[in-house]
Amino acid sequence: MQAPRFWQNPPDQPGFFAHALAPLSWTYAKATAVRVAKPAGYRSKLPVICVGNLNAGGTGKTPTVLALAAHLKGKGFEPAVLSRGHGGTLTTATQVRPEHTAQEVGDEPRLIAESLPCFVGRDRGETARLAEATNASVLILDDGFQNQTLHKDLNLVIVNAKRGFGNGRVIPAGPLREPVNLGLARADAVVSIGPEIDQEAFSNTWPLPAACPRLMAEFEVLPTGMPWQNMPCIAFAGIGNPEQFFQTLKGLGTDIKRSVALGDHQPLTPALMTRLKEDARKKGAQLVTTEKDAVRLPRDMRATVLVVPVRLKFTAPNDLNAVLAPLGL
Repeated sequence: MQAPRFWQNPPDQPGFFAHALAPLSWTYAKATAVRVAKPAGYRSKLPVICVGNLNAGGTGKTPTVLALAAHLKGKGFEPAVLSRGHGGTLTTATQVRPEHTAQEVGDEPRLIAESLPCFVGRDRGETARLAEATNASVLILDDGFQNQTLHKDLNLVIVNAKRGFGNGRVIPAGPLREPVNLGLARADAVVSIGPEIDQEAFSNTWPLPAACPRLMAEFEVLPTGMPWQNMPCIAFAGIGNPEQFFQTLKGLGTDIKRSVALGDHQPLTPALMTRLKEDARKKGAQLVTTEKDAVRLPRDMRATVLVVPVRLKFTAPNDLNAVLAPLGL
């Protein structure tokens, strides 16, 4: 399911539907306020860093988790990741193993587990206790900013610099899980993701409180040796912001014959993949997708679909160090 277009209207011109849905937004915001006001649940013996957001859907949380983990590993720490396992069938606390599928644990944990210890479960406190039994020295919570089952020592709010906080309204009138001012009051820092031009636009539209430092980051495509220039391709993506992936491909110089925006976490069923494969054959094009989507591919198609690997890079690592310093990290 794609987000309504009016969610991205300017904050000072949210549109008719945003105004019409305002009463439902107040109800949603009130429910969130009640939830976050509850006392935090389990307090881990390890530092817990929450990588969350105010917007519903994808803002770059998982890439931030991977980048943060790499930064911490470079300083000698052993991070482990905790996830709810959205879209997976497992509900009890479980460490993600190579034999687990994306259908069992969720696509993001399956991807994270390729490079880091990752634990899934509905109760973040239970997953934290399971992770503590390993050699982990710091826990990174992938999502959960509005969840109180686990005490968080540091809260990072992730935002796409181009989209910002949309029209500034709460679901269903806008993309937000809670009002910006209330969410940022609990945040220790904001991580805005995007190129310089989008970062500048974000600064002008969404000035942050003085007490909430801002870290900037952007995506970089990893070298693969693939001849992307002029490659005819059919691109498909089931992530929070598919258009960002399509723009990345255009930046590589590919000749996109068709772009297919799927719903976030949408299953890549054999029927869907057969249609895409046939379309690619007719157009003489190569199927291309994201790393996150690739873990959901049917096994018999993984060798025929190209993947564009990207990583998040913090613009000023020392600013990140300053945010981590109070935790001794």
